[in-house]
Amino acid sequence: MTTLNVRVEKKTKREARKALADIGLDMSSAVNIFLKQVIVEQGLPFTPTKKDPKKIRAAWDREAAWALKHGKRYTDTKELFRDLGIE
Repeated sequence: MTTLNVRVEKKTKREARKALADIGLDMSSAVNIFLKQVIVEQGLPFTPTKKDPKKIRAAWDREAAWALKHGKRYTDTKELFRDLGIE
């Protein structure tokens, strides 16, 4: 093992630590996961973009609203698995 020192804004660190704790991860584990994904992807594990985050979020919201209105709902997992071909 080795130590990695990274400079981040206090607010970023605080908010990230809380978000990670909510899913059962600590900062060290999350950074390790990120670095392992960098190795797997041979680059960033996401696509950096200059797109307006508000427009991206609005598109996600529209897609989610459409799915809620028109998407198929399941009452049991057997039906879902059957439709997914996982029987």
